Amino acid sequence: MRDQPLFYSFLKYVSVGPFLRIVFMPKVSGTKNVPKKGGVLLAGNHLSYFDWLFVPLVMSRMVRYVAKAEYFEGGFQKFFFTNTGNVPIDRSGATAAEGALMTAKRILNEGHIFGIYPEGTRSHDGRLYKGKVGVAVIALETGVPVVPVAVIGTDKLAPQGKKFGRWTRPVIKFGAPMDFSQYAGQQNDRDVLRKVTDEIMDAIQELSGQEYVRDTYAADAKRAAKEARKADGGSAA
Repeated sequence: MRDQPLFYSFLKYVSVGPFLRIVFMPKVSGTKNVPKKGGVLLAGNHLSYFDWLFVPLVMSRMVRYVAKAEYFEGGFQKFFFTNTGNVPIDRSGATAAEGALMTAKRILNEGHIFGIYPEGTRSHDGRLYKGKVGVAVIALETGVPVVPVAVIGTDKLAPQGKKFGRWTRPVIKFGAPMDFSQYAGQQNDRDVLRKVTDEIMDAIQELSGQEYVRDTYAADAKRAAKEARKADGGSAA
């Protein structure tokens, strides 16, 4: 069975992919760390929406991500998202988070690569934040290897809150596969989940070189920064 849809291959090898390679000349290392077959959990940092473009670009295998179910409604939008590695969140779960976990596990059990951002959202200031334990739940319940990946420089290409960034050569680094089989069957142990998640985040930080904020989630830090800006504006007024 073809792993990559024809439309995906067209974008990657004929139209968008060659353009990105010529214009941005991404520098990549460690691709041999990604297993050539079987389920793989690809866990990375998240600086920009460009991450979603450059990581799959430099890999031979297709990477699948979950996306909101609304993106798969109607016409070309459904066609585009379906054929570019995105999979709708399984809404049979009680929450969107549970649905995303169910979808991830299904994709991995089918032998594909699933991409996840353990921080849960983009970093607003370039630092690496505390990982959510969902990445550990997926790893322990599926038993697949976890490959850490770091993207450097994409926040310069597309800074949050700005229309335009500046040119830079993005760097993509893949780390050695991580095996957590010693924790098999312990996915309900919160301490184990935290330990596994922290080990994955440590591996990502070693690759990225980012300042690591271990005790704060990215969403909380982003919210606090937004509130601080509002307060400063109010004081100025």
